[in-house]
Amino acid sequence: MNTSNTTVQITEFIILGFPGLNPKYDGLVAAFLFVLYLIIIGGNLLILVFVCCERSLHKPTYLIFCHLAMNDLLFGTVTLPKMISRYWLDDRIIPFSACFTQMYFVHSLGAIHSIILLIMALDRFIAICVPLRYPALITTKNISIVCLLSWALTFLRMSGVMTQALNFSYCASNVIIQCYCDFISISSLGCGKEEVKFAMSVAVGNAMFSLLLPLAFIIFSYFSIIIVAVLKLARTREGRYKALSTCTPQIFITCLYYLPRCFVYISSLVGFSFGINFKISLVLLYSLGPAAVNPIIYCLKTKDIKDNMIKRPNSNNTLEQHTPNKVNVN
Repeated sequence: MNTSNTTVQITEFIILGFPGLNPKYDGLVAAFLFVLYLIIIGGNLLILVFVCCERSLHKPTYLIFCHLAMNDLLFGTVTLPKMISRYWLDDRIIPFSACFTQMYFVHSLGAIHSIILLIMALDRFIAICVPLRYPALITTKNISIVCLLSWALTFLRMSGVMTQALNFSYCASNVIIQCYCDFISISSLGCGKEEVKFAMSVAVGNAMFSLLLPLAFIIFSYFSIIIVAVLKLARTREGRYKALSTCTPQIFITCLYYLPRCFVYISSLVGFSFGINFKISLVLLYSLGPAAVNPIIYCLKTKDIKDNMIKRPNSNNTLEQHTPNKVNVN
């Protein structure tokens, strides 16, 4: 069958969402997703604006936080509006081009998120394990270059994967059993079993490269921090607590991103099966959960951000108290 002719036949896809969900719960799901979107937008914008406005936070570590917040903000904006529309307005149809655009950004932003977590781990590794080299290696300029390269190179790399999916012949169903367009859901609708199988193998290999390679270094870096900083360098309980507390936010963020994802991948490898609705829920958990929770972790677990947020309102109150009252002269 001719690829171009077959591809033209499908001009749109249908987002199924959670299969078998009773329509009476659509409003509840839509409300939950809408609140989640507001949390993602509000929390990550707060981090971006606060770090930009607070000069004391203009440091490499917080620049990495800003890149992560921007990534979370974009991921939520790429996925959630269509999901909300699906359940709020029963708008299940997404045009062919829009679906592939969404898929491109979903996979690109997911890979960038993983690289940013690696950069965060590298920042803490150098700060604690080789602190004398930290000012020379971890500068605002160096972090900016590394982060921008991670965005640019990932977008370029993912364009090859998306081009491969665009060249498929789509002659099967156009129903996507997922809440947003992703490579596996769309590729499974393609004709030609060998082509699809090969493309999925390439995509899985690409995903493993994007996820497991950074994860391996992240695990190595945090184990090194625990061994070098906690057991050897920090002799007192206070010193150990301080060394660990600098890594706590990054460890929380990393676990939130990787643990559900690894569970899904390992389950697939060992042949453990579970319901499609549970699987979709897990995908949403590791895709959107970190974007909503990361700003809370920054504020509660990062001492500099927490102290500055507490100090700013207090400083405004102090300024008002010391401002002399205007005297009206009649």
